[in-house]
Amino acid sequence: MATAQPNSSPRTETTSPRPVPSGRSHLRSLMGFQILGTGSYVPEKVVPNEDLSSLGCDPEWIIQRTGIRERRHAPENIATSDMAYESALAAIESAGITADEIDLIVVGTFTPDSATPSTACRLQERLGIRAAAMDVSAACAGFLYAMITAAQFIKTGTSQRALVVGADLLSRISNPNDKKTYPLFGDGAGAVVLGPASDDHGMLSYTLGSEGDGGPLLCVPGGGSREPLTEQALSEGKQYLYMDGRSVFKWAVRVIEDSIRDVLYDANLTADDISLVLLHQANVRIIDAACENLGFPREKMVVNLDQYGNTSAGSVPLVLDEAMQKGLINRGDKILLCGFGAGLSWGTTVFQW
Repeated sequence: MATAQPNSSPRTETTSPRPVPSGRSHLRSLMGFQILGTGSYVPEKVVPNEDLSSLGCDPEWIIQRTGIRERRHAPENIATSDMAYESALAAIESAGITADEIDLIVVGTFTPDSATPSTACRLQERLGIRAAAMDVSAACAGFLYAMITAAQFIKTGTSQRALVVGADLLSRISNPNDKKTYPLFGDGAGAVVLGPASDDHGMLSYTLGSEGDGGPLLCVPGGGSREPLTEQALSEGKQYLYMDGRSVFKWAVRVIEDSIRDVLYDANLTADDISLVLLHQANVRIIDAACENLGFPREKMVVNLDQYGNTSAGSVPLVLDEAMQKGLINRGDKILLCGFGAGLSWGTTVFQW
Protein backbone atom coordinates (compact mmCIF):
# COMPACT_ATOMS: atom_id res chain seq x y z
CA MET A 1 0.00 0.00 0.00
CA ALA A 2 1.35 3.43 -0.93
CA THR A 3 2.33 5.73 1.93
CA ALA A 4 1.25 9.35 2.19
CA GLN A 5 3.73 11.96 0.99
CA PRO A 6 4.97 14.45 3.63
CA ASN A 7 2.78 17.32 2.34
CA SER A 8 -0.27 15.27 1.38
CA SER A 9 -3.51 15.02 3.36
CA PRO A 10 -3.51 12.27 6.00
CA ARG A 11 -5.30 9.05 5.15
CA THR A 12 -6.51 6.08 7.10
CA GLU A 13 -4.51 2.92 6.50
CA THR A 14 -6.48 -0.33 6.31
CA THR A 15 -5.38 -3.93 6.38
CA SER A 16 -8.03 -5.22 3.96
CA PRO A 17 -8.12 -4.53 0.20
CA ARG A 18 -11.14 -2.70 -1.19
CA PRO A 19 -13.53 -5.26 -2.67
CA VAL A 20 -14.54 -5.35 -6.32
CA PRO A 21 -18.17 -5.77 -7.48
CA SER A 22 -19.17 -9.16 -8.87
CA GLY A 23 -22.22 -8.04 -10.87
CA ARG A 24 -24.06 -11.00 -9.41
CA SER A 25 -27.10 -9.02 -8.23
CA HIS A 26 -28.38 -5.44 -8.03
CA LEU A 27 -27.13 -3.13 -5.27
CA ARG A 28 -29.33 -0.61 -3.49
CA SER A 29 -29.31 1.67 -0.44
CA LEU A 30 -32.20 2.18 1.97
CA MET A 31 -31.74 4.61 4.85
CA GLY A 32 -34.22 6.30 7.18
CA PHE A 33 -35.31 3.38 9.35
CA GLN A 34 -34.01 1.59 12.43
CA ILE A 35 -34.38 -1.58 14.44
CA LEU A 36 -36.20 -0.62 17.63
CA GLY A 37 -36.15 -4.04 19.31
CA THR A 38 -35.23 -7.68 18.84
CA GLY A 39 -36.53 -10.97 20.18
CA SER A 40 -36.17 -14.71 19.68
CA TYR A 41 -37.63 -18.05 20.68
CA VAL A 42 -36.53 -21.68 20.53
CA PRO A 43 -38.44 -24.73 21.78
CA GLU A 44 -37.41 -26.17 25.14
CA LYS A 45 -36.56 -29.65 23.84
CA VAL A 46 -32.81 -30.00 23.26
CA VAL A 47 -31.73 -32.77 20.88
CA PRO A 48 -27.99 -33.43 21.29
CA ASN A 49 -26.01 -35.30 18.65
CA GLU A 50 -25.91 -38.36 20.86
CA ASP A 51 -29.69 -38.72 20.56
CA LEU A 52 -29.27 -39.23 16.82
CA SER A 53 -26.95 -42.22 17.15
CA SER A 54 -29.84 -44.62 16.66
CA LEU A 55 -30.30 -43.14 13.17
CA GLY A 56 -26.73 -44.05 12.27
CA CYS A 57 -25.43 -40.51 12.83
CA ASP A 58 -21.97 -40.33 14.37
CA PRO A 59 -21.99 -37.47 16.95
CA GLU A 60 -18.34 -36.57 16.34
CA TRP A 61 -18.79 -36.62 12.57
CA ILE A 62 -21.64 -34.11 12.90
CA ILE A 63 -19.44 -31.75 14.95
CA GLN A 64 -16.45 -32.07 12.62
CA ARG A 65 -18.47 -31.58 9.43
CA THR A 66 -20.93 -28.92 10.61
CA GLY A 67 -20.02 -27.56 14.05
CA ILE A 68 -23.47 -28.53 15.35
CA ARG A 69 -23.65 -30.12 18.82
CA GLU A 70 -27.39 -29.89 19.43
CA ARG A 71 -30.60 -28.45 18.04
CA ARG A 72 -34.15 -27.71 19.28
CA HIS A 73 -37.24 -29.62 18.21
CA ALA A 74 -40.77 -28.36 18.80
CA PRO A 75 -43.41 -30.66 20.33
CA GLU A 76 -46.39 -31.72 18.23
CA ASN A 77 -48.67 -28.99 19.61
CA ILE A 78 -46.31 -26.18 18.51
CA ALA A 79 -46.51 -24.73 14.99
CA THR A 80 -44.46 -22.07 13.21
CA SER A 81 -46.89 -19.30 14.18
CA ASP A 82 -46.52 -20.22 17.85
CA MET A 83 -42.76 -19.71 17.69
CA ALA A 84 -43.26 -16.50 15.72
CA TYR A 85 -45.67 -15.25 18.40
CA GLU A 86 -43.20 -15.80 21.25
CA SER A 87 -40.36 -14.09 19.38
CA ALA A 88 -42.68 -11.22 18.44
CA LEU A 89 -43.68 -10.61 22.06
CA ALA A 90 -40.00 -10.42 23.03
CA ALA A 91 -39.23 -7.97 20.20
CA ILE A 92 -42.22 -5.76 21.05
CA GLU A 93 -41.13 -5.63 24.69
CA SER A 94 -37.55 -4.87 23.65
CA ALA A 95 -38.80 -2.01 21.46
CA GLY A 96 -40.67 -0.49 24.38
CA ILE A 97 -43.98 -0.34 22.53
CA THR A 98 -47.34 -2.07 22.78
CA ALA A 99 -48.59 -4.62 20.27
CA ASP A 100 -51.37 -2.32 19.04
CA GLU A 101 -48.74 0.11 17.71
CA ILE A 102 -47.75 -2.49 15.08
CA ASP A 103 -49.35 -1.67 11.72
CA LEU A 104 -47.53 -4.20 9.48
CA ILE A 105 -46.42 -7.81 9.92
CA VAL A 106 -44.08 -9.56 7.51
CA VAL A 107 -43.09 -13.15 8.27
CA GLY A 108 -40.28 -14.95 6.48
CA THR A 109 -40.97 -18.68 6.49
CA PHE A 110 -41.13 -21.67 4.18
CA THR A 111 -42.71 -23.93 6.82
CA PRO A 112 -46.06 -22.14 7.31
CA ASP A 113 -48.76 -23.55 9.57
CA SER A 114 -50.79 -24.08 6.38
CA ALA A 115 -50.84 -22.96 2.78
CA THR A 116 -53.50 -20.43 3.74
CA PRO A 117 -54.17 -18.44 5.84
CA SER A 118 -50.64 -17.11 6.02
CA THR A 119 -48.54 -17.50 9.16
CA ALA A 120 -48.48 -13.70 9.35
CA CYS A 121 -52.29 -13.60 9.48
CA ARG A 122 -52.29 -16.20 12.24
CA LEU A 123 -49.75 -14.08 14.12
CA GLN A 124 -51.86 -10.93 13.64
CA GLU A 125 -54.90 -12.71 15.07
CA ARG A 126 -52.88 -14.05 18.01
CA LEU A 127 -51.54 -10.58 18.82
CA GLY A 128 -55.08 -9.18 18.62
CA ILE A 129 -54.11 -6.16 16.54
CA ARG A 130 -55.14 -4.38 13.35
CA ALA A 131 -52.31 -4.73 10.85
CA ALA A 132 -51.59 -5.75 7.29
CA ALA A 133 -49.96 -9.17 7.34
CA MET A 134 -48.14 -11.27 4.76
CA ASP A 135 -45.65 -14.09 4.41
CA VAL A 136 -42.44 -14.01 2.38
CA SER A 137 -41.03 -17.34 1.22
CA ALA A 138 -37.28 -17.27 0.66
CA ALA A 139 -36.17 -20.10 2.98
CA CYS A 140 -32.87 -19.29 4.71
CA ALA A 141 -32.82 -15.81 3.14
CA GLY A 142 -36.39 -15.26 4.31
CA PHE A 143 -35.64 -12.89 7.17
CA LEU A 144 -33.55 -10.56 4.98
CA TYR A 145 -36.25 -10.58 2.29
CA ALA A 146 -38.91 -9.87 4.91
CA MET A 147 -36.96 -7.08 6.62
CA ILE A 148 -36.09 -5.32 3.37
CA THR A 149 -39.75 -5.56 2.29
CA ALA A 150 -40.97 -4.06 5.58
CA ALA A 151 -38.28 -1.35 5.48
CA GLN A 152 -39.73 -0.05 2.21
CA PHE A 153 -43.06 0.57 3.99
CA ILE A 154 -41.28 2.40 6.81
CA LYS A 155 -39.29 4.53 4.37
CA THR A 156 -42.36 5.60 2.41
CA GLY A 157 -44.29 6.40 5.58
CA THR A 158 -46.97 3.79 4.97
CA SER A 159 -45.90 1.97 8.15
CA GLN A 160 -44.74 3.43 11.45
CA ARG A 161 -44.06 0.22 13.35
CA ALA A 162 -43.39 -2.95 11.37
CA LEU A 163 -42.96 -6.37 12.95
CA VAL A 164 -40.63 -8.64 10.98
CA VAL A 165 -40.30 -12.31 11.91
CA GLY A 166 -38.14 -15.13 10.59
CA ALA A 167 -39.41 -18.54 11.70
CA ASP A 168 -39.10 -22.11 10.50
CA LEU A 169 -39.99 -25.48 11.97
CA LEU A 170 -37.62 -27.73 10.08
CA SER A 171 -37.97 -30.83 12.24
CA ARG A 172 -41.35 -31.40 10.51
CA ILE A 173 -39.91 -31.43 6.98
CA SER A 174 -36.56 -33.15 7.61
CA ASN A 175 -36.35 -36.83 6.76
CA PRO A 176 -35.29 -38.75 9.90
CA ASN A 177 -34.00 -41.53 7.65
CA ASP A 178 -31.56 -39.21 5.87
CA LYS A 179 -28.56 -39.10 8.18
CA LYS A 180 -26.77 -36.55 5.96
CA THR A 181 -29.45 -33.84 6.32
CA TYR A 182 -31.56 -34.64 9.39
CA PRO A 183 -28.86 -33.64 11.93
CA LEU A 184 -28.40 -30.23 10.30
CA PHE A 185 -31.74 -28.61 11.06
CA GLY A 186 -33.57 -27.25 14.07
CA ASP A 187 -36.60 -25.16 14.97
CA GLY A 188 -36.55 -21.49 15.99
CA ALA A 189 -37.77 -17.95 15.42
CA GLY A 190 -36.48 -14.41 15.70
CA ALA A 191 -38.14 -11.02 15.32
CA VAL A 192 -37.42 -7.30 15.04
CA VAL A 193 -39.54 -4.17 15.24
CA LEU A 194 -38.73 -1.49 12.67
CA GLY A 195 -39.49 2.21 12.89
CA PRO A 196 -38.58 5.49 11.17
CA ALA A 197 -35.21 7.15 11.78
CA SER A 198 -32.94 9.81 10.36
CA ASP A 199 -31.00 9.09 7.22
CA ASP A 200 -28.00 8.19 9.38
CA HIS A 201 -29.58 4.80 10.07
CA GLY A 202 -30.58 1.91 7.85
CA MET A 203 -29.02 -0.09 5.04
CA LEU A 204 -25.96 1.62 3.63
CA SER A 205 -26.09 -1.02 0.92
CA TYR A 206 -28.10 -4.17 0.36
CA THR A 207 -28.56 -6.81 -2.28
CA LEU A 208 -31.22 -9.42 -2.88
CA GLY A 209 -30.55 -12.14 -5.40
CA SER A 210 -31.83 -15.42 -6.75
CA GLU A 211 -30.60 -18.16 -9.06
CA GLY A 212 -33.60 -20.33 -9.75
CA ASP A 213 -31.63 -22.75 -11.89
CA GLY A 214 -30.13 -24.05 -8.64
CA GLY A 215 -33.54 -24.68 -7.10
CA PRO A 216 -33.39 -28.49 -7.39
CA LEU A 217 -30.23 -28.51 -5.24
CA LEU A 218 -32.23 -27.57 -2.13
CA CYS A 219 -35.97 -28.10 -2.22
CA VAL A 220 -39.06 -29.87 -0.97
CA PRO A 221 -40.19 -31.67 -4.16
CA GLY A 222 -43.77 -32.55 -3.19
CA GLY A 223 -46.76 -30.82 -1.70
CA GLY A 224 -47.41 -28.05 -4.23
CA SER A 225 -49.51 -27.75 -7.36
CA ARG A 226 -46.80 -29.28 -9.55
CA GLU A 227 -46.43 -32.45 -7.53
CA PRO A 228 -49.26 -33.05 -5.05
CA LEU A 229 -48.63 -35.41 -2.15
CA THR A 230 -50.11 -38.63 -3.49
CA GLU A 231 -49.67 -41.93 -1.71
CA GLN A 232 -46.75 -42.73 -4.03
CA ALA A 233 -45.12 -39.33 -3.44
CA LEU A 234 -45.35 -39.83 0.30
CA SER A 235 -43.82 -43.30 0.04
CA GLU A 236 -40.92 -41.76 -1.90
CA GLY A 237 -40.37 -39.08 0.76
CA LYS A 238 -41.26 -36.17 -1.51
CA GLN A 239 -42.67 -34.29 1.51
CA TYR A 240 -39.17 -33.94 2.97
CA LEU A 241 -36.41 -31.44 2.37
CA TYR A 242 -33.84 -32.57 -0.18
CA MET A 243 -30.34 -31.11 -0.33
CA ASP A 244 -27.32 -31.76 -2.50
CA GLY A 245 -24.97 -30.87 0.34
CA ARG A 246 -21.70 -30.61 -1.55
CA SER A 247 -23.07 -28.40 -4.34
CA VAL A 248 -24.95 -26.15 -1.92
CA PHE A 249 -21.84 -25.77 0.24
CA LYS A 250 -19.74 -24.61 -2.71
CA TRP A 251 -22.47 -22.23 -3.89
CA ALA A 252 -22.96 -20.77 -0.40
CA VAL A 253 -19.27 -19.96 0.05
CA ARG A 254 -19.20 -18.18 -3.32
CA VAL A 255 -22.42 -16.22 -2.82
CA ILE A 256 -21.41 -15.06 0.66
CA GLU A 257 -18.09 -13.79 -0.63
CA ASP A 258 -19.57 -12.13 -3.72
CA SER A 259 -22.50 -10.47 -1.97
CA ILE A 260 -20.48 -9.23 1.00
CA ARG A 261 -17.75 -7.83 -1.24
CA ASP A 262 -20.46 -6.17 -3.33
CA VAL A 263 -22.21 -4.37 -0.47
CA LEU A 264 -18.88 -3.29 1.01
CA TYR A 265 -17.83 -1.90 -2.37
CA ASP A 266 -21.16 -0.14 -2.84
CA ALA A 267 -20.96 1.43 0.63
CA ASN A 268 -17.28 2.38 0.10
CA LEU A 269 -16.23 0.29 3.10
CA THR A 270 -13.73 -2.45 3.88
CA ALA A 271 -13.85 -5.35 6.31
CA ASP A 272 -12.10 -3.13 8.86
CA ASP A 273 -15.13 -0.82 9.00
CA ILE A 274 -17.49 -3.61 10.07
CA SER A 275 -18.18 -4.07 13.78
CA LEU A 276 -20.01 -7.39 13.63
CA VAL A 277 -20.81 -10.08 11.05
CA LEU A 278 -24.04 -12.04 11.43
CA LEU A 279 -24.28 -14.84 8.88
CA HIS A 280 -26.98 -17.44 8.38
CA GLN A 281 -26.00 -20.29 10.70
CA ALA A 282 -25.80 -23.16 8.23
CA ASN A 283 -22.38 -24.73 8.74
CA VAL A 284 -19.34 -23.62 10.72
CA ARG A 285 -17.07 -24.48 7.79
CA ILE A 286 -18.96 -21.98 5.62
CA ILE A 287 -18.54 -19.32 8.32
CA ASP A 288 -14.85 -20.11 8.73
CA ALA A 289 -14.31 -19.91 4.96
CA ALA A 290 -16.03 -16.51 4.88
CA CYS A 291 -13.80 -15.27 7.72
CA GLU A 292 -10.64 -16.35 5.97
CA ASN A 293 -11.52 -15.26 2.43
CA LEU A 294 -13.03 -11.89 3.35
CA GLY A 295 -10.50 -10.85 5.95
CA PHE A 296 -12.81 -10.77 8.98
CA PRO A 297 -11.27 -11.73 12.32
CA ARG A 298 -13.20 -14.60 13.91
CA GLU A 299 -14.11 -12.46 16.92
CA LYS A 300 -16.34 -10.32 14.66
CA MET A 301 -18.50 -13.37 13.92
CA VAL A 302 -21.34 -14.37 16.25
CA VAL A 303 -21.94 -18.12 16.03
CA ASN A 304 -24.70 -20.11 17.74
CA LEU A 305 -25.29 -22.97 15.30
CA ASP A 306 -23.60 -25.31 17.77
CA GLN A 307 -26.70 -24.86 19.97
CA TYR A 308 -29.50 -24.53 17.41
CA GLY A 309 -28.33 -25.96 14.08
CA ASN A 310 -29.75 -24.50 10.87
CA THR A 311 -33.07 -22.80 11.66
CA SER A 312 -33.52 -21.34 8.15
CA ALA A 313 -35.37 -17.99 8.31
CA GLY A 314 -35.04 -18.04 12.09
CA SER A 315 -31.26 -18.14 11.89
CA VAL A 316 -30.25 -14.50 11.27
CA PRO A 317 -32.73 -12.91 13.71
CA LEU A 318 -31.77 -15.49 16.36
CA VAL A 319 -28.09 -14.58 16.13
CA LEU A 320 -28.98 -10.87 15.92
CA ASP A 321 -30.99 -11.07 19.15
CA GLU A 322 -28.13 -12.95 20.84
CA ALA A 323 -25.71 -10.20 19.82
CA MET A 324 -28.07 -7.59 21.26
CA GLN A 325 -28.49 -9.53 24.49
CA LYS A 326 -24.71 -9.69 24.87
CA GLY A 327 -24.35 -5.95 24.29
CA LEU A 328 -22.27 -6.42 21.14
CA ILE A 329 -24.10 -3.77 19.07
CA ASN A 330 -23.88 -0.03 19.71
CA ARG A 331 -25.40 3.03 18.08
CA GLY A 332 -23.54 3.89 14.89
CA ASP A 333 -22.04 0.41 14.42
CA LYS A 334 -21.93 -1.05 10.93
CA ILE A 335 -23.27 -4.60 10.97
CA LEU A 336 -23.17 -7.16 8.16
CA LEU A 337 -26.21 -9.42 7.83
CA CYS A 338 -26.33 -12.25 5.29
CA GLY A 339 -28.86 -15.01 4.65
CA PHE A 340 -28.61 -17.61 1.88
CA GLY A 341 -30.24 -20.86 0.88
CA ALA A 342 -33.04 -22.51 -1.06
CA GLY A 343 -34.27 -20.77 -4.15
CA LEU A 344 -31.39 -20.49 -4.57
CA SER A 345 -31.64 -17.05 -2.98
CA TRP A 346 -29.71 -14.65 -0.80
CA GLY A 347 -29.93 -11.32 0.96
CA THR A 348 -26.99 -9.31 2.29
CA THR A 349 -26.74 -5.85 3.81
CA VAL A 350 -24.45 -3.45 5.62
CA PHE A 351 -26.70 -2.03 8.31
CA GLN A 352 -25.79 1.17 10.14
CA TRP A 353 -27.28 0.87 13.61
